[in-house]
Amino acid sequence: MTVILSGTGLTIEKVVRIARHNEKVKLHPDALKRIKACRAMLEKKIKTHEIMYGVNTGVGELSEVVLNDHQLNDFQKYLIYNHAAGIGDPAPIEYIRGAMLSRINVHAHGNSACRPEITLTLVEMLNKGVTPYVCQKGSVGASGDLAPMSQIALLMMGEGKAYYKGKLLEGKEAMDKAGIPLPGIEVRDGLAIINGSNLLTAMSAIFLYDANNWLKQAEIAAAMSLEALKANMKPYTIKLHEVRGFKGAVRSAKAICKLIEGSDLKEGKIKCKVQDAYSMRSTSQVIGAVHDALAYARSQVEIELNGVGDNPVFFPKENLQLSGANFQGTPVSLPMDMAGAAITMVSVMSERRMNRLNNPALSVGLPAFLTKGAGMFSGLMLSQYTADSLIVEQRILSNPASIQSIPAAADQEDFVSMGMNTAIKNFQILDNAYGILGIEFMAAAQALDFRDYRFGKGVTKAKEIVRKYVKFLDVDRPLYPDHTKMKELVKSCEILKEVEKTVGNLD
Repeated sequence: MTVILSGTGLTIEKVVRIARHNEKVKLHPDALKRIKACRAMLEKKIKTHEIMYGVNTGVGELSEVVLNDHQLNDFQKYLIYNHAAGIGDPAPIEYIRGAMLSRINVHAHGNSACRPEITLTLVEMLNKGVTPYVCQKGSVGASGDLAPMSQIALLMMGEGKAYYKGKLLEGKEAMDKAGIPLPGIEVRDGLAIINGSNLLTAMSAIFLYDANNWLKQAEIAAAMSLEALKANMKPYTIKLHEVRGFKGAVRSAKAICKLIEGSDLKEGKIKCKVQDAYSMRSTSQVIGAVHDALAYARSQVEIELNGVGDNPVFFPKENLQLSGANFQGTPVSLPMDMAGAAITMVSVMSERRMNRLNNPALSVGLPAFLTKGAGMFSGLMLSQYTADSLIVEQRILSNPASIQSIPAAADQEDFVSMGMNTAIKNFQILDNAYGILGIEFMAAAQALDFRDYRFGKGVTKAKEIVRKYVKFLDVDRPLYPDHTKMKELVKSCEILKEVEKTVGNLD
């Protein structure tokens, strides 16, 4: 199904469909009209020699330098060359496809004044699978993602490199093989491609999509551990959360209740404590707070996906151009710093439940370290070590990047968002989170195998999927293959998909 791009209605789900799953896009006819009208206004202003930042002036600290008419097109070319200053390994293809998509949606508003050929070329690149080779590092998140977006812009001139049909080619070769004409770079075109926080926003959209799926699996793992630890389930009564009023906590409590529906524990057939430890009792409050944090981050990211992040911004109806700072990545980087820390917080709680499963003083009758032969065997003792090491790395990465500004451009750009650092570290946090949660799933399944009562339908299905990949630990064996399999299983969302087929959607 083709997604129509009009400057509005772009969601994180659509970003994933296009960036990850290669769904086709089309520019809305009205958007094309707006782009043409804005370009016509720009060309009139150029003829009257109106001073416009980045059009007939330099950029950054050089914005007071006025260019003559003969320099305008070449300036855009050299602007792209100068700003293509990233470093290191390439960003994943889905991130770059997301950035191109985000930039098309900015242009669709008709406030960027680029030629329509530029936007339509980006559309063709998405649809025909030409993805620029872009170094992931080098952006400070204001004035937009200049370095990575400039590597995208190089393709407009047939320069740089690009992936096409699984191969990395020279830019012109990739465009030629795909049958995409080179539009070139003329006045204003270069800056209209690069002057927005489009890569960090696309990465944030993809992260939020994946984080939501991870968080639902955190609820599944929690439900498994709660059943194995004979938890008192009264704290998950929905009205308890409704009376406090946090939407995320209500959602989380409902999900966990769905997962244990039909269990002996839920039906009061298993003796339990009057009050459990916080890691067992307050899961809905903690995971719920993260649901709420991710909802706020989503709202900010989707505003950015559908807004005009550019500089200057042109208003054809008013015959007006305004230079400002709509490229500033802080509205995205600040909530996304919170989102990354939130994933770390849930990972910490996951490890605490896993500790209780291992510890015979806390596990309500489970064997020490979940092994039949404690002493001769160490069971899952070292699994906790692994989870702990991943959590320490997460905690280091959870230091916010949005407060780490370093002035640039001779102090003209003296406060920047560092949003690309946020986006990069969030994926590192999430990568560790897959492993931590995989270890809790493995420990919970091992613990449930020692229990002889009936479990909830969702819990039973989750355990069944775990056992497809990791056998019961009867005697000690090297655990690194199991840990790695469980990490990949969580990342694949197979547990989530099968459980939701059994109990319904956990959203």
